[in-house]
Amino acid sequence: MASNGQTDLIKRMIGAAKLDTAIYEEVEHDGSATKQAMSVVVLVALATGIGSIGSGGITGFVLGILLGIVGWAAWAWITYLVGTTILKTPETEANWGQLARTLGFAQSPGVLKVFAIIPGIGPLIFTIASIWQLVAMVIAIRQALDYTSTWRAVGVAVIGFIPYVIFTAIIIAIQRSL
Repeated sequence: MASNGQTDLIKRMIGAAKLDTAIYEEVEHDGSATKQAMSVVVLVALATGIGSIGSGGITGFVLGILLGIVGWAAWAWITYLVGTTILKTPETEANWGQLARTLGFAQSPGVLKVFAIIPGIGPLIFTIASIWQLVAMVIAIRQALDYTSTWRAVGVAVIGFIPYVIFTAIIIAIQRSL
């Protein structure tokens, strides 16, 4: 599938949300899909920001967008570092762009976070979308790093989560001090 146009973006997002490994392989190897991946991240960041208005007001909106975009780039870098050094296998061959693209598309279920603004069921929708994104991220990591083991991809996510949380806490602290 050529990566041109809105239709391809939507098809890829749906495939990524369906946890279709072929889509993750496709975007991993399509260097031109980086802009699409960033578009997914921006869409999800906007959806998260809108969904966060109910609990965090305009600050939640802005922070949701900021963390979505900056967090994606940082998460791709962290998983790349962990996956290609600490948990590398003989088959592992990846670069930051491959992780960025697959992890960008793994954000796709996050568009549902816009519904977190709905009173009562909003937090449940947000939680379900977040768990769905986490599962998609593990698949993205597995595919981008050419792992044969899903557990190794889980390991990358778990090990990478610690510096990611520290990074996120620093961003939040900076934002709150402004």
